[in-house]
Amino acid sequence: MMIQDIMMGMKKMITSVKNEKIKDWKKLHKRKERVNSKTFLIEGFHLIEEAITSNWDVIEIILENDIELPNSCKDIPYTIVSDNVFQHIAQTKAPQGIAAVVQIQPPKRISGDNVLLVDAVQDPGNLGTIIRTADAAGFDAVVLGNDTVDLFNDKVIRATQGSLFHVPIMEADLITKTSELKEEGYRIWGAALENAYPFNEVTVDEKVALIVGNEGAGIQDELLRLVDTIVKIPIYGKAESLNVSVASGILMYYVKG
Repeated sequence: MMIQDIMMGMKKMITSVKNEKIKDWKKLHKRKERVNSKTFLIEGFHLIEEAITSNWDVIEIILENDIELPNSCKDIPYTIVSDNVFQHIAQTKAPQGIAAVVQIQPPKRISGDNVLLVDAVQDPGNLGTIIRTADAAGFDAVVLGNDTVDLFNDKVIRATQGSLFHVPIMEADLITKTSELKEEGYRIWGAALENAYPFNEVTVDEKVALIVGNEGAGIQDELLRLVDTIVKIPIYGKAESLNVSVASGILMYYVKG
């Protein structure tokens, strides 16, 4: 028997959902509690591995009974819980039996030539996919506007597939942030349909900040007035528009050239 197995066997397992520690973890399902505690929950081996390798502060591992603790987690405090308790904490339909409490990192200063600004995107899957694509496309930062879905919503986290831990992300008032970026020499692009140029006919400047808007309403008018260039993606079929995450991907890859 391995030493790790012996140590896990000596640990007392939490079997009641009324345990105070379990109650605290359950509270992290709500945005208010995540903000107050500056922590959030992640689930699954892949996301935990991504958080650790990206040097995020993983505070504690939550391990379902009979699930083996990964070697990468051996120096992190962990708690063993019964099956029913893990199901109580989990937010996935088919949980893998491992979760973690992670410290929210303070926002980093924006640097680099390509920045994505997200104005009031509401669907968690869309936001997570946008962040994942920004990471894949090599964008340097993502800025989330005030009315955008919470970055640490569990569906957003899962949709990022770990990119949440790779690319700098901050929340800000986009009117203020766009004005600051203009002063720093960024050319501001906005994705919209009216008074717009086909994106592939626009010259890409050295520093570009791209704004994408809400699924239904698009970019707010006050913000759109700050844009240097409005770009659109031509629609060749009968669809009225593209999903915001798909449109974001097309535009980001064009900007990166």
